[in-house]
Amino acid sequence: MLDTIFKHRSIRKYKSDPVSDEMLRTLLQAGTRASTTGNMQVYSIVVTKDDKIREKLWECHFKQDMVMQAPVHMTFCADFNRFNKWCEQRKAVPGYDNYLSFFTAAIDALLVSQNVCLAAEEKGLGICYLGTATYNAARIIDILNLPKGVVPVAAIALGYPDEDPGLTDRLPLEGVVHFEQYSDYGPEDIDRIYAEKEASDLTRELLEVNQKETLAQIFTDNRYKKQDNIHFSKEFLKVIEKQGFMNNE
Repeated sequence: MLDTIFKHRSIRKYKSDPVSDEMLRTLLQAGTRASTTGNMQVYSIVVTKDDKIREKLWECHFKQDMVMQAPVHMTFCADFNRFNKWCEQRKAVPGYDNYLSFFTAAIDALLVSQNVCLAAEEKGLGICYLGTATYNAARIIDILNLPKGVVPVAAIALGYPDEDPGLTDRLPLEGVVHFEQYSDYGPEDIDRIYAEKEASDLTRELLEVNQKETLAQIFTDNRYKKQDNIHFSKEFLKVIEKQGFMNNE
């Protein structure tokens, strides 16, 4: 498994070969073995293979080609709907209509998604994580018929790879790991931690294409703009409230 982890690549081109039901079941069972808060399993996975539904999801994910190329699309949802109904049918009064409960369920769903991804790569499949599930969550809720108490938090495209891309760079451990307590970063630390990433051939290409002075500007000015972040944040908060997770009494 360690070998699989260290060879992880995001796959954006897929063969048309189908993923068998037996394989899917194995991956989904691996997902359910993930850690979960209180063993409540407050998540759901929506597996989509239908072309027409995937086309609608493709639009929600900003028309990224792999959503249509990969034969399987999985949407991982924070889900207290099922647990609430179980409580009510067993003479218990659920109190999970608050933001903390949503966050708990979202963590559960993300842990499950990582298990599925690791199992898929171990079996020779490729995956691509789609963070855009939260950007257009309201539309995804409609497309997948998600009831109150269910919110999409992540998605993956899954299938057999039709490319073999190189490894994506990662920051050195000293950039992300703190021992005993958090040690804040000084200017020299920032320079050292980001030095290799900023000096890469890919960064030089990106700077030329985007006509920017620094890699950070590509993130702030092109990829993840402040106005976009604020817009999608407001929309996602509306979704969380509509789905029943914003009781602040």
